[in-house]
Amino acid sequence: MTVTMGVLKFSCVDFVFTCVGLVFLLLDIVLDVLAALSFYWEQAYVSLGVLLLFLMGSSVLVQAFSWLWYSYDNFERKTKVESCVSLRQLLVLHLFQLGIYFRHAGVVEASVCGYFKHTDDLKNYAVYLSHDLNMLRLIEAFSESAPQLVLMLTIVLQRGELNPVTVLKAVASASAIAFSVTMYHRSLRSFLLDKEKQPLLSSVVYFFWNQLLIMSRLTALALFTSVLPCFIPTHFICSWMVLFFFAWRSKTDLMDSAVGEWLYRATVGLIWYFSWFNVVEGRTRYTTLLYHGYILVDMSILCSLWCWKIITEPPSYLEIQPLYAVITAVGVVAVYIIGLLVKTIYYKCFHPNLGKEKLKGDVTEQSRTEPWPSTNKLHLCTVDGNQDKFLNGEMETDVTDRMWPSPSEDIERALPPLERSTECYNKRMRKLAANFYS
Repeated sequence: MTVTMGVLKFSCVDFVFTCVGLVFLLLDIVLDVLAALSFYWEQAYVSLGVLLLFLMGSSVLVQAFSWLWYSYDNFERKTKVESCVSLRQLLVLHLFQLGIYFRHAGVVEASVCGYFKHTDDLKNYAVYLSHDLNMLRLIEAFSESAPQLVLMLTIVLQRGELNPVTVLKAVASASAIAFSVTMYHRSLRSFLLDKEKQPLLSSVVYFFWNQLLIMSRLTALALFTSVLPCFIPTHFICSWMVLFFFAWRSKTDLMDSAVGEWLYRATVGLIWYFSWFNVVEGRTRYTTLLYHGYILVDMSILCSLWCWKIITEPPSYLEIQPLYAVITAVGVVAVYIIGLLVKTIYYKCFHPNLGKEKLKGDVTEQSRTEPWPSTNKLHLCTVDGNQDKFLNGEMETDVTDRMWPSPSEDIERALPPLERSTECYNKRMRKLAANFYS
């Protein structure tokens, strides 16, 4: 028998993105603190409370996933940063909302050591850790960054401070969210075989259509919230319950525990509130069409309500002509439709449809051309040099079992160097890759 497994490569681009990701993570913390202080100084306590709710809720959600994934991996820690803390200290770090930063430090260490020391084991582990980290960033993007951007846009619209600089800031924030989605897409790409590799242009197109869809969706939510702020919680809860129901009916299978799976399904409902996310393996064309049709109708209703309120009850803080209001509402929906067209181009030109057996990280067994040497033909010696005795084709020895390698160790030694692999792959991300490419 032979064991084959694709190798997940850690490239120079991955190393650069890892280091840049750490910078953006620290920058995000600084910006969150500045935003909270700004609301406090302005005595905008409602906005401050909502912002803190987003920040704390997202942090708790991300730390919960981080801790669960550590537990699923039997708390295995291979980097020095991870090994410097005990299991109890690791739990304390997650309770104090520091687990994600601890993970990031481990990825940076493995990336730096693996890249400069050319150590394959560390490179493999850097890929493994970065996969989890990219998934956690995706969760954070839609549980913190997306609702936070809706809040900021709502405040801008209510204050009538809409100007080119504000628009550019909003586009940059939406681009940051789309970038997190693109980094997740890059993690999925690492499971493709070399012959199925996607060109870099595919990631550019992937980023572009995600930016269009996410930006238009968040803008529609912000427009609605600016005129009917008391109804947005009801809209979110009702929409999330519908989406959570479909996530449950999809029978997802990502987590290793029932509690973790329910948490994952609830998170999928949250992500779906802002953007599409593949959660099951197989053809999802009709499911995707149903989802985008639902979101398109929802956005049309939200923009129509905003337009109606602006025309019939124009607020004192915002003077806009009825024609411009209609153009704005139609334009937001049109941007979403353009994003769907670009998404169609991506799936037509760049997206490979593969079965999970064609992805890297799969362990398969095949018959060898030469059979393994049978145990009764192995010539082994005891510690004192006496040969083992063979009676009726069976080996008889006085040496205890622990003196000899196990059959699996014999097999591992007999494997050719290229087939003997210490490769570790992220089974969670591989499941998501199978969902995305099937």
